[in-house]
Amino acid sequence: MPAGADEAGGALNQRSARRGPKRSTTTLAERWTVVDGVDVFYRESPEPPSGVPAMMHVHGFGLSGRYLLPTAERLADDFHTLVPDLPGFGRSGKAASSLDVPDLAHAAARFLDDRGIERVTLVGNSMGCPVICEFAHLHPDRIERAVLVSPAGGVFNQPLRRAMGQISRDGTREPPGLMRVVTPDYLRFGVPSTVRMFKALTRYPSLERMLALHIPTLAVLGDRDPLMPGADRVQEVASQTDNRVLIAKIEGAAHAINFSHSGELAHMIRLFMADRPIVDDPDSPGHARLYEIHRGSQHPPARSD
Repeated sequence: MPAGADEAGGALNQRSARRGPKRSTTTLAERWTVVDGVDVFYRESPEPPSGVPAMMHVHGFGLSGRYLLPTAERLADDFHTLVPDLPGFGRSGKAASSLDVPDLAHAAARFLDDRGIERVTLVGNSMGCPVICEFAHLHPDRIERAVLVSPAGGVFNQPLRRAMGQISRDGTREPPGLMRVVTPDYLRFGVPSTVRMFKALTRYPSLERMLALHIPTLAVLGDRDPLMPGADRVQEVASQTDNRVLIAKIEGAAHAINFSHSGELAHMIRLFMADRPIVDDPDSPGHARLYEIHRGSQHPPARSD
């Protein structure tokens, strides 16, 4: 191989990975970094207030962080907000080998290392929730709180044919604008990666990891989400063990709550971070009803002041 061919090939791959929309689609700053030799695209609070906690949003299966932006942007002034495309997803480059859930959790930690962030609150949707649970398992000293929105990947989503049917039904319940955001991500991710990642998710003990979390955790469900079992079943399972999980529900929401109900979700996250009861947003009356369905015995009690 001619001298310098590896460098030239690497530069070509980097230029290819860094292609993307010429016009920004977010109020967050759009940036690139390199983590373990992989180009990683991310969005960040342009000027995070000094001393505020760090909060990173973790995307779902086959997607980029773009569909998480409606919620992340609402929280960008309250927290040092970061929304990366994990390696192999969205505009970021691909790792040398296929990634499973522990690999993605490790990649999230290495991204935070690169940004100089030691401790963080993680907000995930769908597949992002198992990644957060694994992050907490591998790096318990680095996660302060967890927000698990529509956590997927358990036995209710197996086998693949069932999961695809659930996703199809969910598509009819989401805002039309979501499809314009996520379709390019799904096409870029591809069928082979979808099959490999689904197999990795089926091997991951999502429920066990979630119930073993030792940090305050908010799980958010939508009552129209076909990828989740009913709220009664979720509450029944959660009540079987002492835990620090708070489960809340948004009426009218399907699976992609971070996109479809960003105002309600951002309001819930602020209440959760302040240990306040989950109640409707007085600034958005009648949009969607929010309420708690389970508060783990070890979860911090709700403050009334």
